[in-house]
Amino acid sequence: MAGILCCCAKVFKWVPVLFISAIVAWSYYAYVVQLCILTVDSIIEKVLYIIFYHMFLVMFAWSYARAIFQPIGVIPKEFFLSKQDLESLENEERGDRQDEILRRLAKNLPVYTRTLAGGIRYCDICKAVKPDRCHHCSVCQACVLKMDHHCPWVNNCVGYSNYKFFILFLMYALLYCLYVAATAAQYFVEFWSNSLGQSAGKFHILFLFFAAAMFALSLVSLLGYHLYLVSANKTTLESFRTPVFRTGPDKDGFSMGTKVDNIKEVFGDDKRMWLLPVFTSKGDGRSYPTRTESEDSDHLLAERQRWAEEGRGDITAHYTPQDNPAENHSEETDGFTTVTMGTEANEPDNKLHDSNHLF
Repeated sequence: MAGILCCCAKVFKWVPVLFISAIVAWSYYAYVVQLCILTVDSIIEKVLYIIFYHMFLVMFAWSYARAIFQPIGVIPKEFFLSKQDLESLENEERGDRQDEILRRLAKNLPVYTRTLAGGIRYCDICKAVKPDRCHHCSVCQACVLKMDHHCPWVNNCVGYSNYKFFILFLMYALLYCLYVAATAAQYFVEFWSNSLGQSAGKFHILFLFFAAAMFALSLVSLLGYHLYLVSANKTTLESFRTPVFRTGPDKDGFSMGTKVDNIKEVFGDDKRMWLLPVFTSKGDGRSYPTRTESEDSDHLLAERQRWAEEGRGDITAHYTPQDNPAENHSEETDGFTTVTMGTEANEPDNKLHDSNHLF
């Protein structure tokens, strides 16, 4: 019985995708057949309308398919606890001891964000330390790298592996709707005023215009919101829940400094590939440059430069890693720092898990 219910649930999840696919299939018939072939008189208009329509349709369908079928980014195996470590963690009842175990296990992992209590982010469903920006999705039943949200319209989690495809899907869907509405507007008005008389395709064209305009209005706000998130290098979850770092909460902790650099994190360095649904996102999905550590690094470099200018000799003699514990386990990448976490003596206690299971 449980297997049947699970199978039905999996099928039900595809209903939104099938709904969108059915709307697009019907719009193809309404636009190409009823509008272009049977209603438009000019041959040149027919040809141009159909050519540009198929260009938008192909890009929309390509992006939509990539957003749906791209596998979610999952946690690498080194973040999962071994059987022995898992037994040690679950057999320990004291929260401070659990936190010590997690800090030891995460010592050589590239994690820098924390729970609200300041402890290591751990998922007791997947039995793994969570990489930065990773959250557990209760629908996919997995921890997803750089999770943004679970989208029923693509029946997939939107995250590191398909965020670019999701944004392109929204963009090309909007352009598709705007194009259909703009080219059908003239004939919508003529049918509405009965200047073209009655025909079997009249209601297809009337509904086509209404549907395209309605979807366009909803897509404008959704696309605008996600473009804002990309320009600020945030996810939907991070916009509602400020990420916590070792130095405390920082809503702009992952910002690269400029909107263009933030956009490149998702779309890549090659601007020629930005509009194509091909994976070009930067990084590996497990570790990310952080603004806080970059500023600390810039301050350190300024201090070293000042010492050199003052003739204080070998600057390494005046600076050791103990002077700045936050740098004990950090690596610089392109002027920003990817941090490998070290332990902190006065770190607050951490419970066995944080409260991210719904995300």
